[in-house]
Amino acid sequence: MLDVVANQKPGRAVSRPNTPEELVPSRYAVRVGEINVLVVSDGVLPLPTTMLAHNAEPAARAAWLDDMFLPQDAFDWALNVAVVRSGDQTILIDAGLGLDPDLQLPRAGQLVKRLAAAGIDLSSVTDVVLTHMHMDHVGGLLVDGVKERLRPDLRIHVATAEVKFWDAPDFSHTAMPQGFPDALRATAKRFLQEYGSYLRTFEDQYEVAPGVVVHRTGGHTPGHSVVRLASGGDALTFAGDAVFAVGFEQPEWHNGFEHDPEEAARVRIRLLRELAATGEMLVATHLPFPSVGHVAIDGDTFRWVPVFWDY
Repeated sequence: MLDVVANQKPGRAVSRPNTPEELVPSRYAVRVGEINVLVVSDGVLPLPTTMLAHNAEPAARAAWLDDMFLPQDAFDWALNVAVVRSGDQTILIDAGLGLDPDLQLPRAGQLVKRLAAAGIDLSSVTDVVLTHMHMDHVGGLLVDGVKERLRPDLRIHVATAEVKFWDAPDFSHTAMPQGFPDALRATAKRFLQEYGSYLRTFEDQYEVAPGVVVHRTGGHTPGHSVVRLASGGDALTFAGDAVFAVGFEQPEWHNGFEHDPEEAARVRIRLLRELAATGEMLVATHLPFPSVGHVAIDGDTFRWVPVFWDY
């Protein structure tokens, strides 16, 4: 059962009090018309700050970090997923990092535990939508014991171009820390081996459930996709890795995980313009939890406007 207050007003975000075993809340509920959404934190991923913008001048990157009161060497990237209920379908958008002991990331990979804390049984999930197949989006499905708890008729939706890309992935335009390319390749290969029969691929756009439409954008990876929820005049876009925290003020800065950084920047700018024009809500994987807000135009760039916490 999703953690949503029954009488909340459409388009407003609400959160239950955090459970006693948690220092901070790990889930945040939003209503989009008749669609219930629960943003769930999979934890945080510490990464070098150069990953924010490997094409930026070091002084410019340092100035942005200072302005944001962030450290200069490394900081914690949020890892967010979403659980969506539309009609009789329960949809998991992305699956978190899972557990990779070789990478020594103990504060990530919290999704399975936090779904249980929210009262969401894995067997209730009818569909999974993958924005792309980087390990922090598919790894949760590879945690020991998870597959056995999933429905045998589970549908996993992913762009055809994404599956094809991981046959022979190109990392020549990325700028990742040592060990990550090998881990990404291995995780994608294992995921396809274990879940190939569950895949439901699409070319450019597919309606997963009433009001839940996944669109391929490309850029970050060739099959990278975003998910738009629309119901009763309200809308929310889950942008995956199309948008990062620095991308509002510096949308042309290249993220180290982008396989086609120039196309990723074009995708980011186009998406942010659309969201600013419509005023709809935005959630993204690596925006600070709970990652629910709006986009505003700020001169030639953009401004992130977080929702007011509603409880």
